[in-house]
Amino acid sequence: MNLAAKQYQRMPEPGNPARTEAWALLEMARALHRSKNAPLDERRAALRKNWRLWTIFQAGLLDPECQIPAETRSNLIALSNFIDRHTAALLVDGDPEKIDTLVNINRQISEGLLDGQRANAAPERVQPAALAEKI
Repeated sequence: MNLAAKQYQRMPEPGNPARTEAWALLEMARALHRSKNAPLDERRAALRKNWRLWTIFQAGLLDPECQIPAETRSNLIALSNFIDRHTAALLVDGDPEKIDTLVNINRQISEGLLDGQRANAAPERVQPAALAEKI
């Protein structure tokens, strides 16, 4: 197996955009975290890659066909604008401790996506009163 294939062995199956997005965010959180102790050029490469990921999210959020509710969409656009500003500042000053902000955002958003997946996959719970009526 080549190196690229080994690196992405945990890649999600196609057909589940939320899970794929969560996976991408977690992979970038890992890369950003590892870059804290790396040389500046490697740190900047990780920052640029994360920035590209968030640019893809921005494009989807700005698409008129976007199905995300307006309030959530607005909040995510504001968050991605913050990520733009924070990343640009980090590319200039290179302070590795400030990377934790991006790592935490990626982890939290990915967790939210995965929680949504879990909630959608959970069987509908029947309330005891509704169950009693069926008996």
